[in-house]
Amino acid sequence: MIEGGRATASDTAAAAAGVAEIRAEAVRRLRESGCEAQRLRAMMTGRPVPPAVRYLQLQIEYAAAALSSLATLPADFRSDRYWPQPPPRAAGAQR
Repeated sequence: MIEGGRATASDTAAAAAGVAEIRAEAVRRLRESGCEAQRLRAMMTGRPVPPAVRYLQLQIEYAAAALSSLATLPADFRSDRYWPQPPPRAAGAQR
């Protein structure tokens, strides 16, 4: 019997755990970049999220989705090379 392409329960569980870790990394990066704070501020004040912040959020979410869809998750998925970087902040700028 040919068993190529069949996934076992342990393979599926490992992939789900990897996807959860990637999502957690994306959430961490969103918090550290200030995207989450801007989103909360927009909800409280009604002022829209700045376009640059919204664009960075979309990039981070796209990177998470792209990494999650890979057949084999890279062991170093937390590396900055896989994730977009926030633009440099001006001196004295507030988050």
